[in-house]
Amino acid sequence: MKIVIHIMVIIVLLLLTVFLYNKQLGSIPLLFISFYLFLLATSKNSFFKKNK
Repeated sequence: MKIVIHIMVIIVLLLLTVFLYNKQLGSIPLLFISFYLFLLATSKNSFFKKNK
């Protein structure tokens, strides 16, 4: 279920990127995508550190 939420968030952000890119505002959702992926990577990294 968690993977479905991640996929839905990525799809929404990508659609938002395509929509806003045509209006010369494509950098805003790309910033959101990078922030989301950063949070996802840090949560996975802390999970692996706890398992050691």
